[in-house]
Amino acid sequence: MKKINNTMQILILLPLIAMQIKCGSTKNATTTTTSKTDKVEYWVTKSDQSVKLQKQAEALVFTTATNTNPTIEIDASKKFQTIDGFGFSLTGGSAETINKLEKSKKAALLQELFGSKDNSVGISYLRISIGASDLNTEVFSYDDMPAGKTDLQLEHFNLGPDATALVPLLREIIAINPGIKIMGSPWSPPVWMKDNGSTKGGSLQPQYYEVYANYFVKYIQKMKEEGIIIDAITPQNEPLHPGNNPSLLMLAEQQADFIGNHLGPAFAKAKIKTKIVTYDHNCNKPEYPLTILNDSKALPFVDGSAFHLYEGDISALSTVHDAYPNKNIYFTEQYTGSGSSFETDLKWNVKNVVIGSMRNWSKNALSWGLANDEFYKPFTPGGCSTCKGALMIDKDGVIKREVGYYIIAHASKFVPEGSVRIASNVSGNIHNVAFKTPKGNIVLIAENDGETVETFNIKYNQKQTATSLDAGSVATYVW
Repeated sequence: MKKINNTMQILILLPLIAMQIKCGSTKNATTTTTSKTDKVEYWVTKSDQSVKLQKQAEALVFTTATNTNPTIEIDASKKFQTIDGFGFSLTGGSAETINKLEKSKKAALLQELFGSKDNSVGISYLRISIGASDLNTEVFSYDDMPAGKTDLQLEHFNLGPDATALVPLLREIIAINPGIKIMGSPWSPPVWMKDNGSTKGGSLQPQYYEVYANYFVKYIQKMKEEGIIIDAITPQNEPLHPGNNPSLLMLAEQQADFIGNHLGPAFAKAKIKTKIVTYDHNCNKPEYPLTILNDSKALPFVDGSAFHLYEGDISALSTVHDAYPNKNIYFTEQYTGSGSSFETDLKWNVKNVVIGSMRNWSKNALSWGLANDEFYKPFTPGGCSTCKGALMIDKDGVIKREVGYYIIAHASKFVPEGSVRIASNVSGNIHNVAFKTPKGNIVLIAENDGETVETFNIKYNQKQTATSLDAGSVATYVW
């Protein structure tokens, strides 16, 4: 009787088992055709400003269908540099401007800029000035002395105005993104170290090379005491531009001497791990960083070279990389100006600063000032009066997101630190760069450099999807 009951139970269960198998097969088939990896979400900014970093309602879908469109093919098996991040210079003036916001508005803005929520743009790299830049209210160093006085032991070293404006804001940012990378760059050493007795121009006197090296050590140590880790420094912002206020002329041979015989050894003695990045100026003079890298004393202390693009061609980054492939490349500054249009700046900067720097081995891409007021202030006497921040914050606390915000956000929101650039071809007028993120997503940033709408394919793993992009517009695709 027991055997009969077991047989009957099996006969009753068989149709149910068959139904479950059938349902499971159907579910798997559906998953295969509408797999998440087959869907491409994308965000667009149009040059006419009608759409700004807007997620598109309908996702694209990868299929095996073919057509005759130009095709961008992504190959994740071909890997290049690892990315440190995307962001801006948090100038002293930017800090002052943001700090004026009402508390809750400021908190919301910092979450938007540095957080990881859906409405955040995920800035992951900041550059700050060591002492004042030209986008500060006033010029200062961290060891200013009365005329005729020196401070060889740096007994009067202090963070000055940065202690009250920049440092507290950096702490708030680090609380939101503890992993954010920070690079420090000086515009000028203390005046008493210079040969012209002025904040503008002049050169660092050789007898003060050792003292100035210790000035960097003190800076890094003091910032660490404040809870701020300086990941990298450059010895001088724009060393071939002594006409700014503040500024310094530092020739390549002088920088090689300073790094190889003073700054590098001082870091080693103090067990400082902060990277030393050379040059920090325009792409028209790749021979400057190459001079330093060719110096046998400086070379061991140099992590890499940094560039701006006010002159020259972005390919200069590859020129230096190819000569020293084991040294890193950085892109550390490009401004958007008050006299340029949204359309012109979006198109040029995404093509060159974001896509161009990445395709030429840079580990980061940074725009210039993060924030200023409606009059492009603050700036020093003789500083940049036309530099447009990524944010314009007026006297009433109204925040306007300028073109620089969208240029960087198209990368920072989607390409976190630790992402790796992967291969993608440039097809027609669609300039592009691709990445694989630490979570395994593929990201493609594209800019239509043509004069008309471009229709093209994105191909990945033998499947492709067709899309189009208006002239001068930018899109970031994620799958």
